[in-house]
Amino acid sequence: MKETPLCSSHEDDKPPNPVDFSFMVPKKEISMVPDMGKWKRSQAYADYIGFILTLNEGVKGKKLTCEYQVSETVEKLLAMLGTLDRWIDETPPVDQPSRFGNKAYRTWYAKLDQEAEALVTAVLPSERHDAAPEIAVYLKESVGNSTRIDYGTGHEAAFAAFLCCLCKVGALRMEDQLAIIFKVFDKYLQVMRKLQKTYRMEPAGSQGVWGLDDFQFLPFIWGSSQLIDHPTLEPRHFVEEKVVNEYHQDYMFLECIKFINEMKTGPFAEHSNQLWNISAVPSWSKVNQGLIRMYKAECLEKFPVIQHFKFGSLLSIQPVKP
Repeated sequence: MKETPLCSSHEDDKPPNPVDFSFMVPKKEISMVPDMGKWKRSQAYADYIGFILTLNEGVKGKKLTCEYQVSETVEKLLAMLGTLDRWIDETPPVDQPSRFGNKAYRTWYAKLDQEAEALVTAVLPSERHDAAPEIAVYLKESVGNSTRIDYGTGHEAAFAAFLCCLCKVGALRMEDQLAIIFKVFDKYLQVMRKLQKTYRMEPAGSQGVWGLDDFQFLPFIWGSSQLIDHPTLEPRHFVEEKVVNEYHQDYMFLECIKFINEMKTGPFAEHSNQLWNISAVPSWSKVNQGLIRMYKAECLEKFPVIQHFKFGSLLSIQPVKP
């Protein structure tokens, strides 16, 4: 397979030219179902899906614990996520009559809303600080909705978009591929799980038992790619608790299953029917291909998810240039 750049707009690995972008605050462009065609034809869609698939290829057959380089930008991103994590500890849940959607989340979110631009500026190289207002929008969109106190795959997509934008401005490079998923995205998942547990967040637009998981999708795609051609672990094994406990530190997919097992009670086939069905697929490469198809159909082609997506200069609503 041809080596593709992390973000398809830049054919080589040099930082893009400063003249390439006139940064802008991203805004919604998909307001009605017929607008979905604009999204499918957009540069943003091509860049986003290209980014997801390039990373999918990059982690194939690799463990979370393997060796890879950790750049200064990756270190800064981990520090930024560490800050969000610390704010959760500083903002305990409040007593309230309803069990779900603890209002303390709004206090936590207000802090991020206020600080996001400064947090992103600290991650960017100095000659790219002018991109912070645009990129910070994706960070704010990636942690859930403060009105509804919910979180779902659209928020997760905003974090992938945030990382994609960092690649487009040259802050992250091709050689950061493994660290982007194994360090940054993994830490993001930990922070999101802590938010979900601490503030009892609702799943956004949950498909109940028909969804893969109440909250995430991408770690199942990348996690199944990690397991391709594994000498002993087959898809049928991930429903066995012993296997999950033994291997979850090496594989993102099993980390997700472990979290589901902690959060849900009852037979796995009942609370996670889609995943139970996937365990019958013969190989991890088939699982991976099926999940990519499902992600496009269930997330990227669903109006209720994409109506919230925001477009700027880095992820543009303009059609792909032929």
